[in-house]
Amino acid sequence: MMKHKELALEKLRGMGNEVLDTVLKEEVPSIKIPSRGTGNIIYNQDKRYFELGDRTGTRSLGNVKQIKKMAQMMCVGNFCKDLVNIQKTATMREMYYVSEGWDVGFDNQQESNNITEDIEVTLGVSRENLGLLPEEDGASVYGDITLRDDDVEFNAKKLGKSGYTIPPTIDDVEFVDSNVDRIIAVETMGMYHRMVQEKAYDRFNTLIVGLKGQAARATRRFIRRASDELQVPVYICNDGDPWGFHIAMVIISGSAKLAHVNHDLATPDAKFLGVTASDIINYDLPTDDLKPVDVSRLKEIAADPRYKSDFWQTEIKKMLKIGKKAEQQSFSKYGLEYIVDTYFPNKISALEGESIE
Repeated sequence: MMKHKELALEKLRGMGNEVLDTVLKEEVPSIKIPSRGTGNIIYNQDKRYFELGDRTGTRSLGNVKQIKKMAQMMCVGNFCKDLVNIQKTATMREMYYVSEGWDVGFDNQQESNNITEDIEVTLGVSRENLGLLPEEDGASVYGDITLRDDDVEFNAKKLGKSGYTIPPTIDDVEFVDSNVDRIIAVETMGMYHRMVQEKAYDRFNTLIVGLKGQAARATRRFIRRASDELQVPVYICNDGDPWGFHIAMVIISGSAKLAHVNHDLATPDAKFLGVTASDIINYDLPTDDLKPVDVSRLKEIAADPRYKSDFWQTEIKKMLKIGKKAEQQSFSKYGLEYIVDTYFPNKISALEGESIE
């Protein structure tokens, strides 16, 4: 069994034993749970991501209103312990239906999700390592990296044009070997396939990651692991609008909602390549007018501590000033190959201080 699974099992048993010991002492069982409320979510300037503060709450069988939730935590914990023991997984939806057989089943999926997050934050173990998975897989990956999943070894450059799909259980996958100098994550699968077709993986010796919009937890974990274990720079290219900025920033500094696991998901050294407001101007890109919702969102993120750098403040103000936004595919104005032939080499060379072609 892998170390992270052993840790999960140890934490689960510890939670159960703590409650049992209290019962045997004829005392009222209780569990301390770190608060996930907004007042306990802090942006750590040194670590450059959101994390939880020191506030905790107590869930106790001595409080009538908390009895059901306490029992649900024990049931979910026991379910996860069994999953880890037999080395199987279940989706969050499957667990919800399994709970129909419990005396303290959930009223709806959201209630189930909330209890799972309670256990995740209490134990300091991700739900994936507890055996609970989302319905969706992660991003697609293409490039010269060799991975091992169980006893199967493969290279993400030799799995067809769609590449390797990141599984929710990415922590179970071993990074065996790689021959890449950088990682480029792109928002849309259209751009991912364009880069594969133009052989960007060879031309820039890069690992290409197709985010499929907002990056799934497994995708963020993969990028973080690749950054740490491969020791190469990570670049992100999204649409030039506040929503593309946000997708990038969640990869870089994590989200407030997942403050309890950002230490494993955020990649603070990742850089936003574009599309920036400056790119829209410098490359004379086709644009759409900012909508009122775009303007409101830009003003919101301008006040977000994650965007306090001169780079982000300049680009946000510039986008508000020009009143325009652009999709990453808008470079096709100059030909399908332009973004790989010209844009990426220009931007990466500027960031790395030397030509990459």
